[in-house]
Amino acid sequence: MSASASATGGLPADWASWRGPSPLGGRRPDRAELAHAASAGLGRDDVLPFPSDADSAGRVRLLMVGINPSPWTVAVNAPFARPGNRFWPSLAAAGLTDGVVDASRGLSPSDERMLAARGIGMTNLVTRPTARADELSAAELRTGGKRLIERVRVLQPDTVAVVGITAFRTAFGVPQARMGAQDAGAVRDWPADVRLWVVPNPSGLNAHETVDTLADWWRAVRAASASLT
Repeated sequence: MSASASATGGLPADWASWRGPSPLGGRRPDRAELAHAASAGLGRDDVLPFPSDADSAGRVRLLMVGINPSPWTVAVNAPFARPGNRFWPSLAAAGLTDGVVDASRGLSPSDERMLAARGIGMTNLVTRPTARADELSAAELRTGGKRLIERVRVLQPDTVAVVGITAFRTAFGVPQARMGAQDAGAVRDWPADVRLWVVPNPSGLNAHETVDTLADWWRAVRAASASLT
């Protein structure tokens, strides 16, 4: 850690967000912009303390891994940005964030500082945007799983939580996996010292979950990770 690190979250005193702001200047996308985001095939910036995995190594306590970005997420360059997604409300209810983040217009610099200070990072298995996760191919998910393992070895988080059991099973070749804490040894090449969890997909399309039930999952992840308590 840098000698100039501040007392808050171990961030350097001169830390500043490196992520690109929303290209929409703080407003929600319209239909044409969503269509463009979907067709462009672009992803969004990861949410990490620093631009590279190497520079972020050891600073991420909990790495949250989505399946792939929605067009809305791409349009505003913010994870889980589509209104109606229960992700951010469930994090707030679980005490992982300082209140509910409104990502529908992009992340603010203060949001990004808060996440970095708390040691929370975010990425996706697949960068290609789709309206639904089931539009991804098994090959895309498997490639994403291999890439995630490589990145985890560099980032060295305490815990990784993958959002979505169906995608997790395909990405890591574990068809019998169930929600919750995973046997890291069942995932080929997974670093033995990194806890691995799967939590439910917070999309509004998942009618089996509510903000409260999702928050319960995040509380369990938090309780199992000593560095997050």
